[in-house]
Amino acid sequence: MYISFSNSPAPEAESEVGDPPRRNRGARTVSSTVVTLGIVSLLTDVSSESVAAILPLYITGVLGLSTIAFGFIDGLYQGVSAVVRIVGGYASDRYDMPKWVAFVGYALAAVARVGLLFASGFAAITAVIAVDRIGKGIRTAPRDALITAASEPEILGTSFGVHRTLDNIGAAIGPLIAFFILLAIPDGFHTVFVASLAFALIGVLILGLVVPNVRTRAAHDEAVTDAAAPAASRVRKKFDWAAVTTGPMRRVLAAAGLLGLLTIGDGFVYLVLQSRSDFAAQWFPLLYVGTNLAFLALAIPLGRLSDRVGRARVFVFGHASLLAAYVIAATPIADVASIILCLALLGGFYASTDGVLAALASQLTSPETRGTGIAAAQTVVALTRFLAATGFGVLWYLVGPETSMLIVAGLLAVAIPAVALLLHPYLSVTRPLAVASDSDALPAEVGEP
Repeated sequence: MYISFSNSPAPEAESEVGDPPRRNRGARTVSSTVVTLGIVSLLTDVSSESVAAILPLYITGVLGLSTIAFGFIDGLYQGVSAVVRIVGGYASDRYDMPKWVAFVGYALAAVARVGLLFASGFAAITAVIAVDRIGKGIRTAPRDALITAASEPEILGTSFGVHRTLDNIGAAIGPLIAFFILLAIPDGFHTVFVASLAFALIGVLILGLVVPNVRTRAAHDEAVTDAAAPAASRVRKKFDWAAVTTGPMRRVLAAAGLLGLLTIGDGFVYLVLQSRSDFAAQWFPLLYVGTNLAFLALAIPLGRLSDRVGRARVFVFGHASLLAAYVIAATPIADVASIILCLALLGGFYASTDGVLAALASQLTSPETRGTGIAAAQTVVALTRFLAATGFGVLWYLVGPETSMLIVAGLLAVAIPAVALLLHPYLSVTRPLAVASDSDALPAEVGEP
């Protein structure tokens, strides 16, 4: 695979009115803005995943909380960002300042790292996790809107794949750092928190100083409007909520919600694997490394596959990988091969869904509503995963880990074909669609850019 890096923005952000977008037809061109954002995400994921890798053990072992408490906190970790995702996406669209909206989110998450150094009980940990995830909620949609604005439409899945690859390099390094710290200092949880804070601050500095504030609206259209209209009539266009809540997006939101209800947190899968294999606690962070390495290896290939065969198709059938991981986790086989396979399947699931869902939402919304559309899809996923994690914690308490896992796997096996049927009109669509807010009918495709 050949990927070149370009400083040129996406076709929507042309430097001069009337100039055609610059393309490199001999190579797949990924903007340097996408790469820099990937580096920011890499550093931020080193920070967040080093903490996430020890959080299950820290909560249940050091703090002595129950699996129900962990289920609530893990659900909070998954879902509290949903409270502000729409706010972040809407602010990005409303003011056309995606970089600075994202900056606020990254900075808030860095501040939360300070709180981890002092939190020692359920309430304090809950508050710190909530602040951290609110920061994630604010930054995610504006960041993905920046990626979309800086990318050629026909390789949007590839651009998200490149970003997620860099992101997951950090997601693999973070647990490794936690592992080596705990290997050297068996009770060095606070040392992990200090290292997490340092990486978060570096990421925030790079975002603020290096990443440009690429406008997500069409520069050409804005320039033409400004030139043709008198000053008194240059009024900001009313935000079109219908482009986000109806038409094709309605089906996407319903599909993401149904599948999200059956996506429990990775921490539960890892706790099941540990209880079955009884390996030492200091090896626990390596489970996160395995998943993230698989994600790292598959993000670009599956992003490119989604560009060719359809983003909805890759998103839906990527959940089959999650289903297989659940089945393996519930199977009473404790060998290393089954654990590695389970982690690889989890990584494949995330590579098939994370950036692919953002790319799918961006192709079904207009530039003016792109950030909010991405945020809406991510909000639904975050909320439903919060419910899934909380409910699974209770189910674990009632019937045990393996039975709980098999119940969720059975429900997911029914949900996947149902969602494929729901998204059938869009499974093969690979190009941007004209927004049609009054119907679920397949809109006409946008012409060649």
